Amino acid sequence: MSRVSKPYEIVERALELSTADGCVVIADESSSANLRWAGNALTTNGVTRGRSLTVIATVDGAEGTASGVVSRSAVTADDLEPLVRAAEAAARGAGPAEDARQPVSGVPASPDFTAPPAETGSDVFAGFAPALGDAFARARAGGRELYGFAHHQQTSTYLATSTGLRLRHDQPNGTLELNAKSPDRTRSAWAGRATRDFEDVDPAAMDAELAKRLGWAERRIELPAGRYETLLPPTAVADLLIYQYWSAGARDAVEGRTVFSRPGGGTRLGERVSGLPLTLRSDPYAPGLECAPFVIAHASGDDSSVFDNGLPLEPTDWIREGRLERLATTRHSAQLTGLPVAPAVDNLVLDGGGERSLEEMVAATTGRALLLTCLWYIREVDPATLLLTGLTRDGVYLVEDGEVVGEVNNFRFNESPVGLLSRVSEAGRTERTLPREWGDYFTRAAMPALRIPDFHMSSVSRGV
Repeated sequence: MSRVSKPYEIVERALELSTADGCVVIADESSSANLRWAGNALTTNGVTRGRSLTVIATVDGAEGTASGVVSRSAVTADDLEPLVRAAEAAARGAGPAEDARQPVSGVPASPDFTAPPAETGSDVFAGFAPALGDAFARARAGGRELYGFAHHQQTSTYLATSTGLRLRHDQPNGTLELNAKSPDRTRSAWAGRATRDFEDVDPAAMDAELAKRLGWAERRIELPAGRYETLLPPTAVADLLIYQYWSAGARDAVEGRTVFSRPGGGTRLGERVSGLPLTLRSDPYAPGLECAPFVIAHASGDDSSVFDNGLPLEPTDWIREGRLERLATTRHSAQLTGLPVAPAVDNLVLDGGGERSLEEMVAATTGRALLLTCLWYIREVDPATLLLTGLTRDGVYLVEDGEVVGEVNNFRFNESPVGLLSRVSEAGRTERTLPREWGDYFTRAAMPALRIPDFHMSSVSRGV
């Protein structure tokens, strides 16, 4: 066998080796670079590379089509045939796949399918690293210590099928998390950014933001649990709505298992879920949030199907002008539910028509309100209402008549994102944000700050 090493050669060779009735091969080539720092000094940096290969074999039988899926990392040319045979054996040993559909065909090939994978390296930090060093100097002079990390990854995905699809997508992904602490470690503040290339992040501005928050924390105020007017920053809104997005499958809703199920049967599609004209949408071509414009499914699940690999993705409004517009479907679940095909897209945007920044929303506050930094440890309590619980983190501040007057204790909250959308009284300006809780899984999000008149802080938390 000739030696093959380029990603497109690997997927082509895997298809040649297949003896199944159908085959899909997905190669993911990734490279990553990272920086870490603590106490105003860089501590580690590194560059890594990786490869994974997924082979999906399908076998047609008298009772239907079965599929077998096998994924391996660090695949070499010698690993290809055993991998393909393992997928075929898995398909022959499986029963008919519930989600079996005719394979996708007729999608134009990506013109760069045979090109080398996109790569990242330490050069991605060429402009960022000196700016970070300047931020260290300012923080040191101001009596602050900066901790955090920057991570950048390039993943090139090659998708090829026995029906002739030859698709490729390059996905850059960068995250920056910066934490400032007072020298005695009694005060802490966090900021995060998502980026494609580290050319649009400003460590100096982030350090200034954190310095202001550490200043607010010099005055400590104890508050009890209860319902408070609360300003949720974009990062917190993203964490809540991403969980809602993951819970918005059409099949589960039709079967009566989710907050989007209508009592008595059916779904809540068409119902108004917010009094404000909020639009929650996904768009593979959204500027700055670009993601794969076709389905990449390494496995089948409630809201994904390996039989949909290569299916083109379109801009989708999940909520439009305050009304529930779409629930996520595969081709299989769309047929089961009688709803349009609407596969999940790997980004999420909330538009509320607002123009105010979070700072302007703080300044416009009358009476008392809480200003959050971020949320973490979010867990589901009740799928029927999508009630979530979690904790505030790295700074909860008290606003009185447009001024931040001090830092208060952390809280545990109990809220449903669907309930919050129904009660939100103001949406600010939409901006790209980094989810704090889900940033390891979902980084392409743009959200406004939201004002909630009665956010439920269910108990006081003595955590961080």
